[in-house]
Amino acid sequence: MEEIKRNIVVEELYKTPVEMQKVELVERKGIGHPDSIADGIAEAVSRALSKEYIRRYGIILHHNTDQVEVVGGRAYPRFGGGEVIKPIYILLSGRAVELVDRELFPVHEVAIKAAKDYLRRAVRHLNIDEHVVIDSRIGQGSVDLVGVFNKAKENPIPLANDTSFGVGFAPLSEVEKIVYETEKMLNSEDFKRRYPAVGEDIKVMGLRKGDEIDLTIAAAMVDSELQTPAEYLEVKQAVYEEVKGIVQAHTERKVNIFINTADDPDRDIYYITVTGTSAESGDDGSVGRGNRVNGLITPNRYMSMEAAAGKNPVSHVGKIYNILANFIARDVAEKVEGVEEVYVRILSQIGKPIDRPLVASLQIIPKKGYTIEKIRKPAYEIADEWLANIVKVREMVINGRIDVF
Repeated sequence: MEEIKRNIVVEELYKTPVEMQKVELVERKGIGHPDSIADGIAEAVSRALSKEYIRRYGIILHHNTDQVEVVGGRAYPRFGGGEVIKPIYILLSGRAVELVDRELFPVHEVAIKAAKDYLRRAVRHLNIDEHVVIDSRIGQGSVDLVGVFNKAKENPIPLANDTSFGVGFAPLSEVEKIVYETEKMLNSEDFKRRYPAVGEDIKVMGLRKGDEIDLTIAAAMVDSELQTPAEYLEVKQAVYEEVKGIVQAHTERKVNIFINTADDPDRDIYYITVTGTSAESGDDGSVGRGNRVNGLITPNRYMSMEAAAGKNPVSHVGKIYNILANFIARDVAEKVEGVEEVYVRILSQIGKPIDRPLVASLQIIPKKGYTIEKIRKPAYEIADEWLANIVKVREMVINGRIDVF
């Protein structure tokens, strides 16, 4: 078998590491944020289509469902339980193969069911039948299965469907870990069992100035789980105590925790909702406006603007390369001695095999006392191995083992 020589470049990066920079900003939008709802639905629809294509035809047919719009409704929340008077409107768009050898594939039925199932899991107090209207306008496509199978036989490694790049970095800074883990904890099953009044629309913003961290949390509360403002304030204090535990596990820096800073008890202003998401009251959402593939928004780092959620996991490099770049960066940071920070950028060329990018660039800041010469070979080998096994990413996506937002 011919050995593939991939264009992988490992170089030293002359840059101040994030932990040494004076100001660092990090954001994460929780699963109930309108942008995250759009991402989650787009990805759920893609996974459902992929599985149904495989079940019926043994192969994933072309689709991209990365065009989802969440149009906010209107609600009147109040302690003890309010009401949604105008439902949230969700538009499913994109493209998917609907005609297969003159047989109709139920694109819209599969997509709408996947969207509803996802919403039931993601936003507990959302009544799918009353609070949401879902409209599928996914565009049609047709395919000749014989041609598809012949093409797959000729090219066992998929060909890139675009000229695009993916970006990843590692390791996470203290603030990045705190922001990520805070939202995951507040939206965990265990936390919701203990504090059902905390909704899923949670946004966490981290700011580090020198060695002091400000953590600002917006947490939508569910009005039917709270009878009085006093109960609201009790839950808010409980959130503070729980977050303090996360903070203490990740840093010795001074951390200031702020929760629902727009509250004004003197004017009876509290962040309460009927459903647990601000999408009920006019906040809109779109795919790609929220977290990057690693679950964070990090202006101190290199980022791709690609909307990965909903893109097909077979040949869409805008999705695959962003996932892969993060995997490579993580393994280099964890397995190669002497790495302070690593940034990975992978660029495809349309029509070329996805395991042979136009370039895979690894930029590394060595730790003090280490040189790039000692790091280059093992870092190269990690990148080369991941590219050689790139089809694994597809299976991980389909089986839900990877979140892309």
